[in-house]
Amino acid sequence: MLIVVEHPLCACDLTVVRDRRTDSALFRGAMHRIGMHVCLAATQHLALEPITVSTPLEETTGYKLARRVVAVPILRAGLMFLEPMIHVLPTVEVGFIGLRRDEETLQPTEYYWKVPPLDENASVVVLDPMLATGGSAAWAIERLVAAGARDVTLACAIAAPEGIERIETAFPDVRIVAAALDRQLDEHGFILPGLGDAGDRSFATV
Repeated sequence: MLIVVEHPLCACDLTVVRDRRTDSALFRGAMHRIGMHVCLAATQHLALEPITVSTPLEETTGYKLARRVVAVPILRAGLMFLEPMIHVLPTVEVGFIGLRRDEETLQPTEYYWKVPPLDENASVVVLDPMLATGGSAAWAIERLVAAGARDVTLACAIAAPEGIERIETAFPDVRIVAAALDRQLDEHGFILPGLGDAGDRSFATV
């Protein structure tokens, strides 16, 4: 299931990150704000459990999350959404998956894995700002499901139809939340119109 964030401020920040003239500092700031919109939408489905609290005047019903939430950024671009996720949910647990994409085959190779215990009582939000071919996201989701994850949401800034189709075909129960659905991939696996390499532009490694 694809959920596209529709908010005028998010649309403005998407324009900032798409602009080739945007420097790294402005790019990081805009991606942080996009991440806030996306992470809020990615947690919209979380179940609540009622609790009783005492206000200064009387008792009333409040709520707490019914499940643990685990955020898992895919290194390195996923780090751009980690701080926004922590701002949205300070109690979130955090895991990390390191994947390196072969630029010729476009296939991912895992080089790092460190994730909290996962089971049916954990809601997992995978942070991967660019959903292009879907190779990295599919690899990560498969590993997380094998580790026990049952409720998985993929949080992206920009997604391509090819990546969405791959994730929806392999994992029909996974929610995909994106700030924008772009047109297609080019022959090198980059999203069009896209914004270039999000990691390079954020961390000034071009």
